[in-house]
Amino acid sequence: QVQLVESGGGLVQAGGSLRLSCAASGRTFSTYAMGWFRQAPGKEREFVAAISRSGSMTYYTDSAKGRFTISRDNAKNTVYLQMNSLKPEDTAVYYCAADPTLVSGSQVYYSDYASYDYWGQGTQVTASS
Repeated sequence: QVQLVESGGGLVQAGGSLRLSCAASGRTFSTYAMGWFRQAPGKEREFVAAISRSGSMTYYTDSAKGRFTISRDNAKNTVYLQMNSLKPEDTAVYYCAADPTLVSGSQVYYSDYASYDYWGQGTQVTASS
């Protein structure tokens, strides 16, 4: 069905930047709301950011506001997460996820991992001090 492939992770010093990409298969990408989650070892999966189908609405966890920017290019079937001013606490495996349902969402809705039906394999982000 829908396949998601993340890329762009790596090792950076604290204060540095990375841009993650998530490429999606399928011709209905524009109908999917997209989200980014992260998971550190021994920790629960954590919501990071989400973007509506058209890209008109974005949502962020508090720790990401002002530092991270989610965007999408529907023509390229790709969603991005630009991460600036990275901190050691940002270190985690980052996953993108797709929500194929055709309903309007909210901060609460997109923050729930159960709202998403498809997940990528993850890409490691490490910010060292």
